[in-house]
Amino acid sequence: MTDQHGELDAALERVIDAARAHLAAVRAAQGRIDDDAVWQAYVALNNASFAYDEQLLDAFGEVTPWDVESIDPDEADERFGGAEGVEATDPHPRVISVRQRRDYRVPSISALIRAAEAARREGTPEEEQPAPVEGVGEAVLELLQSGDGSLSALDVPELEPLDGVVMVSEVGTPVDLESFDDDDPVGPFQPAADDRLVGRLDEHPFLELDEEHDHAH
Repeated sequence: MTDQHGELDAALERVIDAARAHLAAVRAAQGRIDDDAVWQAYVALNNASFAYDEQLLDAFGEVTPWDVESIDPDEADERFGGAEGVEATDPHPRVISVRQRRDYRVPSISALIRAAEAARREGTPEEEQPAPVEGVGEAVLELLQSGDGSLSALDVPELEPLDGVVMVSEVGTPVDLESFDDDDPVGPFQPAADDRLVGRLDEHPFLELDEEHDHAH
């Protein structure tokens, strides 16, 4: 039993060491997505926790709260995209660029501005007076900012959707917004020479489709 206690202590120390190594890797990654060091540390922590849980069960019939399964390090490297020092076989770059444009007709400018002012009012503290919305462009921007930032925030009766387009490209590097002026309407959307267009999706408003369907009958 003494040897079993010693093995349990050693297994627990491996969990603690693996947890510290994982925390250090997470801090060093500073939020980077798909960081290899974080993934390797995660696998090590997972497997150390699994081994300790198994030994605790064998020794005392007890378990930890950690509901984990063992991860094969070799398979983990393959799922992550290749072991360290091995060139990945995936020919596609890691950065995908999605460019979207959708146009709108404004049936009533005053109605659109009223909708934007209502949205601004909801986001303004009660003790403050919201500034008036001046113009169509500011109204649309206010709706985007008060929503989730996506074009779905513009699905309002005050805007009539027209045609749109979505383009998906493989790019070598992500966009660097600091390299473009705030009033540059082209730069952030201009494809680079080495970008590869994967596909284009044309969007048509449902209203036109419904009208065509009615005319067919």
